[in-house]
Amino acid sequence: MLRAIFYFFGGILLLLVAVIIYLVIISKVDPPQVADQRSLQLQRKDLGNGLYTLNNSWFRKSNTGLYELYVEGSPYEMGVINGKLTRELVIRQEDHFTEQINKMIPSTFYQHFLKYVIGWFNRKLDKNVSEEYKDEIYGVSASASDNYGYIGSKYQRILNYHAAHDIGHALQSMALVGCTSFGTWNDQSKDSTMIIGRNFDFYVGDKFAEEKIVAFYNPAKGYKLMTVTWGGFVGAVSGMNEKGLTVTINAAKTDLPTGSATPVSLVAREILQYAKNIDEAIAITRKRKMFVSESFLVGSAIDNKAIVIEKTPDSIDIYDPKQNYIVCANHFQSKGLGRLKSNEEQVKESASPYRYKRLMQLLDSNGKNTVEKTVAILRDRKGIDNADIGMGNEKAINQLIAHHSIVFEPKKGIVWVSTSPWQLGRYIAYDLNKVFALKGKQNNDEVMEANLTIPADSFLNTGAFQNFEKYRNYKQLVSADGLVDTDSIVASNPNLYNSYVLAGDYSFEHGRYSKAEAYYKIALTKVIATKAEEDHIHKQLEKIKAGDH
Repeated sequence: MLRAIFYFFGGILLLLVAVIIYLVIISKVDPPQVADQRSLQLQRKDLGNGLYTLNNSWFRKSNTGLYELYVEGSPYEMGVINGKLTRELVIRQEDHFTEQINKMIPSTFYQHFLKYVIGWFNRKLDKNVSEEYKDEIYGVSASASDNYGYIGSKYQRILNYHAAHDIGHALQSMALVGCTSFGTWNDQSKDSTMIIGRNFDFYVGDKFAEEKIVAFYNPAKGYKLMTVTWGGFVGAVSGMNEKGLTVTINAAKTDLPTGSATPVSLVAREILQYAKNIDEAIAITRKRKMFVSESFLVGSAIDNKAIVIEKTPDSIDIYDPKQNYIVCANHFQSKGLGRLKSNEEQVKESASPYRYKRLMQLLDSNGKNTVEKTVAILRDRKGIDNADIGMGNEKAINQLIAHHSIVFEPKKGIVWVSTSPWQLGRYIAYDLNKVFALKGKQNNDEVMEANLTIPADSFLNTGAFQNFEKYRNYKQLVSADGLVDTDSIVASNPNLYNSYVLAGDYSFEHGRYSKAEAYYKIALTKVIATKAEEDHIHKQLEKIKAGDH
């Protein structure tokens, strides 16, 4: 009997070992073969005061708090130079990323298991990335940290991080992604010019958003372009090219992927680099296989309009409003994909349609749009009909979590990028034509258009903002199992449902069931962001009623 048990568990152990060996083998990704690697010998020059140069490329920290990067050359050369100039940020971003993973998954065993699962998931990732972007990523990876070899090679790690948005989007069911974008042109804009604005509400911890890079790329092939990015990342989530073509990405409801494909951010980067108009943007998107569902809001100075390219792993459709404005949240609007069961669930259960309706209200009431009005909309914290739905509600356009907020005037080649915190700081303007006209940089002077700066939100100077900071601190304390006064939580953000959910969950965990019940019941009277959160409240109340403690 004992021998049988021994053989049974021994067989299970051997099977697990075999599975791990298999995952290690198939998840290994070899770097591309780059014939000319002379750029590895290049060294950046420190010109002082935070300005670094390497040939004509340069990197600096603006007095606005934004980092600014200009790189040029072939794909591998651009990657190497990018990495050398931004080395400290590349390393710190990986530190921040792994720190966040450690918080989410404290078990070392599960971290290693997750590594192999993601490795299996991304086992064919390199087959779905074009050679030039593999070369560029390989170049950047030369400057990656030496501390994470247990996760994978430098190249494999940096490549996989480009799919992190997609994997997080799928696994978290959009818990971290809730972007909003819109555009106006012709009679909907004050001077008839096209204006496009967007909030990139992708939250993976405060440190992730601390070192935003406004990157200007001058590739050997394709169009010059700018994006808002971070260390080690060559994809695009928000950007504009020299032809006045803009791309912003908005996550949509997606099923759990079964394998790797082209990361959304690299599709967006390819559009910016190789499309001058909407038709070319559609053609690029159509030929790329993706493993999550996404909306690409594409604005075009040449076409003088914007459309949304909606794409799933299986299908593609175009939403053209046939009017002089466009709105995009996190659900599909086209006739074809709008009827998907997953999209219908998204409309019923997520915060997306509420945000969409609020945005339409603001566009209707604001008159002809301007850049300043666009920023005001992107900063809006209210609900439908100006309802106070609390600070940080996912149903608000401004959820107070944005990595960045951005506004484009495509025909003028001007872009405004928000400064911290979120979209509350100043919006800094850049003229792409002027930046790309620079031939190297020897002086650490500003490249922004100071006269076009949009001031910080006055909300920063209010007691309400200070209370929101307190609320965030309480929230972090709760997640860290710290001691918290639950009445202080709700007092810091009394109109937000989640204040009462936090207080209720904390009280429940500490055996204060009558108090938890009271908090949950108040939460149900507030504007709740998603059906999943409302279901959680009802389940907790059922547990209390049933004595299931």
